[in-house]
Amino acid sequence: MNLFAKLRQRAEENNPIRIGMIGAGKFGSMFLAQIRRLPGIHLIGVVDLLPETARSNLALVGWQEDRFAAANLDEAAKLGTTYVGEDWRALVEHPQIELIVECTGNPVAAVEHCLGAFAQGKHVVNVTVEADAFCGAGLAQKAREAGLVYSMAYGDQPALTCDLVDWARTCGFNVVAAGRGHKWLPQYRQATPDTVWDHWGLTREQAERGRLNPKMFTAFLDGSKPAIESSAIANATGLDAPSGGLTYPPGAIEDIATLMRPRSEGGQLERKGMVEVISSLTADGEPIPNDIRMGVWVCIEGDTEYLRNCFEEYKVTTDPSGRYVAVYKRWHLIGLELPVSVASVGLRGEPTGAATSFRADAVAMAKKDLAAGEILDGEGGYTVSGGLRPADISVANGYLPLGLAHGAKLKRAMSDGDVVTWADVEIDEAIPAARLRREIERTLPGAGNAA
Repeated sequence: MNLFAKLRQRAEENNPIRIGMIGAGKFGSMFLAQIRRLPGIHLIGVVDLLPETARSNLALVGWQEDRFAAANLDEAAKLGTTYVGEDWRALVEHPQIELIVECTGNPVAAVEHCLGAFAQGKHVVNVTVEADAFCGAGLAQKAREAGLVYSMAYGDQPALTCDLVDWARTCGFNVVAAGRGHKWLPQYRQATPDTVWDHWGLTREQAERGRLNPKMFTAFLDGSKPAIESSAIANATGLDAPSGGLTYPPGAIEDIATLMRPRSEGGQLERKGMVEVISSLTADGEPIPNDIRMGVWVCIEGDTEYLRNCFEEYKVTTDPSGRYVAVYKRWHLIGLELPVSVASVGLRGEPTGAATSFRADAVAMAKKDLAAGEILDGEGGYTVSGGLRPADISVANGYLPLGLAHGAKLKRAMSDGDVVTWADVEIDEAIPAARLRREIERTLPGAGNAA
């Protein structure tokens, strides 16, 4: 890839990629832990609603205090240090910053931040995949119109999956399916921040040590994140969402090729060309050895006898027919891998995954019986979880994207499992995220016929 060599060259030329970061939570902290080791990248500013938390996280990951003690952005840009503050607009407006890393995890705010960055001529690496899931196609289009780059974040599972899909297609393979792993049982859909650590696999003490946000991890456990990330993968790769949502077939890594065959050939896939999530638990809740829970995968097809013979000759693990193969990355390292996106965008002008179409949507579903007047609290909360749907079905039925289920007030009572619609809620459609989503629905429903 030569990205590291190019970073060293930029450092030698005293011309680093100059970036700003919005949000300094867990993902952002992992990124901060790595960029202090890298040449050729200068983090001019970090802004957060709680600047003291950002400073604490910088210290936690090993930054010396004098490196983030700049009095303002101008001083940081001049001295090669970092400023910590709370004004995101000042950050995106600073003339020396060329790239913004959006790392808040708040989908409504993230859309506004991305649009604000584009208006100031800044590229964006969007860590907040919750925003990409329901507005990614519009954000990518706005970036293109401005002559800028919009990218998903390498290290997160969607971008890593896109990388595998691109590898497969560049090699000439037909992509049958792609996706990620997950720890899933149907009852996890009712998980809340109060119960998440009972099922996730960490103790409360471990979670507190890592400064982990229970709401964020609930979004993983209750199926919201799988829906969000599968939507992002589908929209970036041109793969489709299962018509009834994710099915979470359980299996080990060596089972993926067999599971991800079409049902007509004995597999679990609705048809070729889909996204899906593989569960690391059996239906009885038993852990499956050699699982893909924390990883990503792509299933490819040997659609000629010659290719199938090659698989056999080189001892590739296939399905029983010898036709299907799964290639995978078992782990993803979250923000520790994010510098790849910054380098790719800053040095090559290439995203590490970005929406090319609007094919899939993560929609809001009632997590329990809800009364009229209740306020929805978004992914990972107490009121709703996410479900994956094809975009044309979502738009035709007026489903509310999960990313907009933050602070929306219910107009009517809903039963557990009901999909929330736009008509069911009071929502401010003047906010940038709602306006952009409505624009996408008008101009891009069912759009994009990427192969």
